[in-house]
Amino acid sequence: MADHYEVLGVSREATPDEIKKAYRRLARELHPDVNPGAEASERFKEVTHAYDVLSDPKQRQQYDLGGQGGFGGAGGFGGFGDIFETFFGAGQQSRGPRSRRERGQDALIRVEVGLDEVVFGTHRDLEVDTAIVCETCHGSCCQPGTSPVTCDMCHGTGQIQRAVRSLLGNVMTSSPCGTCRGYGSIIATPCVTCQGQGRVRARRTVPVDIPAGVDTGLRLQMPGSGEAGPAGGPNGDLYLEIKVKNHDVFSRNGDDLLCTLEVAMTDAILGTTATIPALDGDVEIDLKAGVQAGEVITVKDRGITHLRGSGRGDLKVGVHVVTPTKLSGKERQLIEQFAASQKPHKPELTHFQQGLFARLRDKFLG
Repeated sequence: MADHYEVLGVSREATPDEIKKAYRRLARELHPDVNPGAEASERFKEVTHAYDVLSDPKQRQQYDLGGQGGFGGAGGFGGFGDIFETFFGAGQQSRGPRSRRERGQDALIRVEVGLDEVVFGTHRDLEVDTAIVCETCHGSCCQPGTSPVTCDMCHGTGQIQRAVRSLLGNVMTSSPCGTCRGYGSIIATPCVTCQGQGRVRARRTVPVDIPAGVDTGLRLQMPGSGEAGPAGGPNGDLYLEIKVKNHDVFSRNGDDLLCTLEVAMTDAILGTTATIPALDGDVEIDLKAGVQAGEVITVKDRGITHLRGSGRGDLKVGVHVVTPTKLSGKERQLIEQFAASQKPHKPELTHFQQGLFARLRDKFLG
């Protein structure tokens, strides 16, 4: 590969300003928009790479040394870091350049569903802002028609070796190449769409089947639906965190649905049939004559489908007897006649836990 100084047309003693001026002059002359020829394109890559190396003081110093560093000091030992690197594996044979392809990050989004959707599950098409593979370079990071070039500093190994004087004598250590950052190659002409990343930010639609029986706080994992990795690396995972919205009528206890049915006093005395609009259709309930306030009527298998396994929970209906507050004269007379026909029953105190609200709670949750 040509000498970087010769590529830019400057001497080895050139100042940073002289290097920058030479690069700008050549870049204007060889840029593909100005000079679209294949030869000019290759020359433009060489000029850009040469400038990347020589404009960085550390890389330029390393290049001037031919990729080999000096000893840790004049007639002395290397730093303690070099010695520790030597004994703890940095001086071992390199494993080769690292890959630009990396796994994408996992993503977490929160999904709110209604209680009615939880009964049998639901489908959602979620709009997600995430990283996707660049459609221009298809994850190669290079402008179409080009490819990575071998790094001329590490010659494709991704590592730079240097001699270190230690207590055991001169040993060789290796560290990631500063020019290619350990990749072993350089993207001379990055893709203009993704800026050499191999992926771009975009909005995409993710179809999701939310199973029945989910509850607030549950996380669903969708392998491979997360962000695309750099340089066309595999996608991460997508996690959905569920939140179930409160319902105006029904509440939930595990997989059971709970509600309260208000019953007129006369219907509680004589009995009646009530139709309840449940979450998955109407349910008929027979109220026997003399039903008591606080009783719970259980309708089997009309609750929420179990998340794991088969079957459903129950629908539990608590009875609340409504006592009329305004009576006409005739209505009051009829009630008084009815009361007179009954065996006298004086009001009496009972323990609070045996009261209406406690009994209703215990029957619901028991």
